[in-house]
Amino acid sequence: MHAFPQEGDTVTTRQKQFAESGYLVLPGLLPDPLLGSLLPEVDRWVDEGLRDRSIAACLAPDVHGPPPLLELELPAHGRLLTHEPLMEVLSELMGPSFVFHHLHSDRHGAATTGKPWHHDHEPNDREDPDLLMVHALHYLGGLDRTVGSLAVLPGSHREHADKTARAHLGTAELPGEVVIDSLPPGSTVLMNSALFHARRPAGPAPSRPRYFVDASYCQAGARWRPVKPYWRYMLSRARELDLGGGRWPELFSARHFTEYAAAERGATA
Repeated sequence: MHAFPQEGDTVTTRQKQFAESGYLVLPGLLPDPLLGSLLPEVDRWVDEGLRDRSIAACLAPDVHGPPPLLELELPAHGRLLTHEPLMEVLSELMGPSFVFHHLHSDRHGAATTGKPWHHDHEPNDREDPDLLMVHALHYLGGLDRTVGSLAVLPGSHREHADKTARAHLGTAELPGEVVIDSLPPGSTVLMNSALFHARRPAGPAPSRPRYFVDASYCQAGARWRPVKPYWRYMLSRARELDLGGGRWPELFSARHFTEYAAAERGATA
């Protein structure tokens, strides 16, 4: 079954597609005004070294402390987190109560390597596999073959496997994979975070940079493991900025998380 919502799809259909394949593609989900604000924010994030400082804060939190600026403090990034059409689909998949987990942005060019097969699911303290963690992969400029592609392995979210169980395969083509390489600007791929996927690198002469924003959300019902050492500060800033706008009272609540475990974490920025 394809994972592209079609005209006339019902909530039940989308839920079934997501449950079976592990992903949904939402072409053109983000409107032009939001894209027009997001693109320069990503440029700033990369060009001013803010992304590098965010990574450093994850790698050595005792040395660096929280980064000087968080992605969600960038105005358009903050709006993206609670973009109403996105929230509607997430609510269909996870129910009315879910929590923001983390956010990161990047701009990929010809020098950006691929990312081997992996998944991004974090455990919860109930070890409940039925509770969803969902990644929203936003491709601000869209995708085509020159800027690289996203490969997914439908159904692999039902496995119980380590994140790196397929990393030794690099970005090689796998039986049953689906390649997503033709999306208009502002498209979003919603992915069960346990789904194995790979980022295929751009061609030698990409037509443009690949602008990428990745946000993840967790279904309420257990406490989830955070991936950023400054996660409490991040959620606190989101509340101070009122990013939920009163619509999503649990979205930035700290009570849905366990403590950060540095020995188990890598850099997520």
